[in-house]
Amino acid sequence: MRIPKILIVEDEAVTRNTLKNIFEAEGYEVMEASDGNKMHTILSSHSVNLVVMDINLPGKNGLMLARELRESANTALMFLTGRDNEVDKILGLEIGADDYITKPFNPRELAIRARNLLQRTMSEKDQPVSHEHVDQYRFNGWILDINSRTLISPEGENNKLPRSEFRALLHFCENPGKIQTRDDLLKKMTGRELKPHDRTVDVTIRRIRKHFEANPDTPEIIATIHGEGYRFCGELE
Repeated sequence: MRIPKILIVEDEAVTRNTLKNIFEAEGYEVMEASDGNKMHTILSSHSVNLVVMDINLPGKNGLMLARELRESANTALMFLTGRDNEVDKILGLEIGADDYITKPFNPRELAIRARNLLQRTMSEKDQPVSHEHVDQYRFNGWILDINSRTLISPEGENNKLPRSEFRALLHFCENPGKIQTRDDLLKKMTGRELKPHDRTVDVTIRRIRKHFEANPDTPEIIATIHGEGYRFCGELE
């Protein structure tokens, strides 16, 4: 795997330097930005594998920048912030962040979670998509295009999916009718083990369902199996 490039978006110089030292010790190439303008400047001229971003930033905050990032790129995104309330975490995940870590943080845990995220996302880009030569899944008038990671509605509307949504929906399509536990889904989405009170899976499922709910004629595609997890109920063609 080529040397990963990490962009740190953090306005506090001391924290930026600490993060730079952590990631450089792991052998990564590190770039720094103190605000959104500098972030976009770097992204326009460099191929970045992971953005590690604070929420509290001058000008546009991290949540706004994350939305912009998701509209223009599929770069892995990790929030590293002092905002530890549940609402911010859920919102960050809904926008499409791959991970959310609160300050103060354990440097070793940060390094491990960044490494796991990079290994997974970079290997996805480097390897051709096979999936037994399946390029797309069709169900109930919808199309999940694997190569473009796009969910196409029955009306032809293209919805570019964040990585977590794509991986979850792809896993459902590959295992129709089978109950998927939250632990199974989280491993597929992020490579992490499920911890108590971790709502990443539930937030992701809610985001996926919103696509289908926009079409009132669509039957329930992903059913909640209380006490067990979720099940894909779509009719694959």
